Amino acid sequence: MSYNGEKLGAFIVPTGVGASIGGFAGDASLWARKFAQKTKLIVNPNVVNAGGFSGITDNMFYVEGYSLDEFFKGNLKLRPSKDNKIGVVFDKAIPQDVLNIHINTINAVKCVYGIDVAEIEVTKSDVGVKFSVDGISTGTVQNPNTLLESAKNLTAKGCNAIAIVCMFDDSEDENYAQGIGVDPVGGVEAVISHYISKELKIPCAHSPAFANYAISPEIVDMRAASEYITPTFLPCILIGLANAPQLDGNIGIDNLDYLVMPYNSLGSTPVFEAVKRNITVYAVEENSTVVDITPEKINPKIKIVPSYEECLKLVC
Repeated sequence: MSYNGEKLGAFIVPTGVGASIGGFAGDASLWARKFAQKTKLIVNPNVVNAGGFSGITDNMFYVEGYSLDEFFKGNLKLRPSKDNKIGVVFDKAIPQDVLNIHINTINAVKCVYGIDVAEIEVTKSDVGVKFSVDGISTGTVQNPNTLLESAKNLTAKGCNAIAIVCMFDDSEDENYAQGIGVDPVGGVEAVISHYISKELKIPCAHSPAFANYAISPEIVDMRAASEYITPTFLPCILIGLANAPQLDGNIGIDNLDYLVMPYNSLGSTPVFEAVKRNITVYAVEENSTVVDITPEKINPKIKIVPSYEECLKLVC
């Protein structure tokens, strides 16, 4: 199994499960970039998104969670794509001053990276996002149809990738800033991107907007730092979507050689499908989560490795 004569792997850190590596802001990028130096690599946005930064490289495929599940089920295949035409959906609830900061951000990304952010649209109604932490990060979306309507309008204008920015209440989770616990907004962000990806079958990613865009002078944990030095997290998803693969290609699950996951967060479609298809799954012990689904509970064929460094040696 290979893609263009080279290995193809998947490096996944589930969103909103408090992963000690990858549960914050792009803090799994260091290892994903090392793997991508050796093989082609599928990553979920949670691995490389880092606020004003991005860990994405040219050797990575940036694939949102719903589409990732469908890839592992064999229901879709990836097509490498460059210079996607990105449309941005903004929640009507975003105040004008916050919206202006995001528009300035879009213009900066277009100027510096040459990314084609072709169209923007504001939803007709407030989206109504609520987030919470109940062991894992979770939340609700009161009016998803208004998101879908705007996203469809953008695709009708020729956009083939969608960035979504919804209004969130300001988070007061000081533990996250100190590198403890769960990203409080990650779970509901996944709900939003899953919904649009499922309906439109194109690359999609979400970035939250907050009314308080002041930059804190407090020192925070280095794993969360990239989200505390910028008023908007939009750059990383635009950079990721710019060259995200389209979902109508010929790179399928039969081309995948391996899957890398946190040790105790294995209860997901990619793991079940990989095991079923005899694709090697590596469970990395140094990456722990608040979930307790270990190799022993899934399948003895899953290979337990102590660290990403050791896993990299096995993969290559």
